[in-house]
Amino acid sequence: MKFRDYSCNDFIQVLSSSEPVPGGGGASALVAAVGTALSNMVGSLTVGKKKYADVEDEIRGLMDQCVRLQEDLLTLIDRDAEVFYPLSQAYRLPKETEEEREYKASVMEQALLDATNVPLLIMEKCCEAIDLAAVFAEKGSVMAVSDAGVSASCLRAALNGASLNVFINTKSMKDRQKAEELEQRANRMLKEYIPRADKVFEHVLAKLV
Repeated sequence: MKFRDYSCNDFIQVLSSSEPVPGGGGASALVAAVGTALSNMVGSLTVGKKKYADVEDEIRGLMDQCVRLQEDLLTLIDRDAEVFYPLSQAYRLPKETEEEREYKASVMEQALLDATNVPLLIMEKCCEAIDLAAVFAEKGSVMAVSDAGVSASCLRAALNGASLNVFINTKSMKDRQKAEELEQRANRMLKEYIPRADKVFEHVLAKLV
């Protein structure tokens, strides 16, 4: 069974165990999927209401994007596990001889790269979802505006969480030029979208207090 198909209870149980997967990357993808679903909830409570007839077509389009992102993020829960497992095994390879050390280094480098690319993709999906949450918070039903704020908060946490899974892997990469390129990609997203998520939260909070 794929992790995305686990019950909430079963996922939490395996996440809290000593099993190598799922881990922080998969958890970040799940939290991002939850955040995206909350944005979709705002949309569901907006469409069909006369008060929001002028934005209904736009909201429906955003909801379609949310559905796609939710599916992508749920898929990435398992994809993160698929790429991390080989890395966890690579750490156990022997390194007694020069040949073994060279082989381990080669396997490790590829495994680290694979294990970095998935959380980077999770980060990209988080950024897309934060942009959507901003619109739902602005144009969606005022009765559900708090859910747009929770959406932005979940996506912020997921973005931060996925970034840590990038940095822990790039730290061990021998190809420092490649590692720095990947880190720069992650840092650009953090620099732009953490404040954007905060702005959505503050916008929602201002409507409530």
